[in-house]
Amino acid sequence: MPPSTLPDWLSYLERLHPKSIELGLDRVNRVRLRMGLAPDFPVITVGGTNGKGSTCSMLERILSEAGYRVGCYTSPHLLRYNERVRISGQEADDDQLCAAFAQVEAARGDIPLTYFEFGTLAAIWHFTEVDVDAAVLEIGLGGRLDAVNAFEPDCAVITSIDLDHLDYLGNTRESIGFEKAGIYRAGVPALCGDPAPPKSVPESAHRVAAEYMQIGVDFGYEANENNWNFWTKGARIENLPLPALSGSFQLDNAACAVGALLAMRETLPVTVEQIRAGLSNVRLPGRFQILPTRPQMILDVAHNPHAARGLAGNLRQTGNDRGRTLAIFAMLADKDIAGVLHAVASEIDEWFLAGIDNVRGTSAEQLQQMVRDHVPGARVTAFDSLAAALKQACRSAGENDRIVAFGSFYTVADVLRALPTTGTGLWLLNS
Repeated sequence: MPPSTLPDWLSYLERLHPKSIELGLDRVNRVRLRMGLAPDFPVITVGGTNGKGSTCSMLERILSEAGYRVGCYTSPHLLRYNERVRISGQEADDDQLCAAFAQVEAARGDIPLTYFEFGTLAAIWHFTEVDVDAAVLEIGLGGRLDAVNAFEPDCAVITSIDLDHLDYLGNTRESIGFEKAGIYRAGVPALCGDPAPPKSVPESAHRVAAEYMQIGVDFGYEANENNWNFWTKGARIENLPLPALSGSFQLDNAACAVGALLAMRETLPVTVEQIRAGLSNVRLPGRFQILPTRPQMILDVAHNPHAARGLAGNLRQTGNDRGRTLAIFAMLADKDIAGVLHAVASEIDEWFLAGIDNVRGTSAEQLQQMVRDHVPGARVTAFDSLAAALKQACRSAGENDRIVAFGSFYTVADVLRALPTTGTGLWLLNS
């Protein structure tokens, strides 16, 4: 008998394949064909090292403001699997996800799909079932061999290329760029939001005869103090609002989103006012998310050096002249922990460390030693849980201090679960 509840389904999916990650399109394509999944709605695929989630959210919000019924598939989630599958910003409910999983299970036979492959097929089935007008799909890992790439895009975006997932994508930007550029298609708009991409990206685009557009060359932006201007060959939009997501690097993501929509204006027309509304109203938890608390609480899923540099820039930009910055920090062992520490250490006054309850997690003791090795003189304490680290950080923080929790989606999720469920102040944890 198939599982009957969403938690049971997710537990089943985790056991279905012997590996949590196994790149390749053979399995997912075989099941896709059995299910007859051939979306007749426009698809925008978004890949990249960082910025994928932000770009997807901007595209989703702008298209929703334009009145489209837009499906959005992203990963990973913070608190609920439902976050991964949305229709115009509304999460799919448990019953809808269970129905989609049941369709995949009925079709797969003895094909051992990974967790992500199973979820990708279920999301596309759901979007087809509810008859969306368009879909925005976030690549999970890499691009060329990612399950999302089994579906043909009408526009493909790469936001950035940096070192991450080296065991799967190679240890150079050239090799990683080649994998990410695998989402480009012949005759399809292919945007790159990395201002200095490795040669493998444009070369891959030209090899498949994609309509390649490079930020800073074929499209781009001019940043002003309170707004920005977008430009592309043959079009210009002035006085756009700064994206509601924090960080100057979000303008790269916003330019990719606007550029993609302009490239698809014959299929999915949007107005300038709808673009403005989408940029102003976009929300994305865990991306330099500032909570309305005292002391100030900041959540950021930054988990590689590139993202950590963005976090450090945001911390500098927002400033904290009257107080200290305390870090609640936990990371996975297969990430570049030293690179993240070097990127953000100058902005941190004290470290509160914990392990992640995951087979890939780094222990608090290992993190403590790494902080001591790479941040000489750092004030650092290890705890047996992120909840304990959060509680002590709140006890140690003054009213004008700020606390930043970062290092992984798991880190942000555990801190969110540990936050008070009533009231608005972190002072509730000071008892």
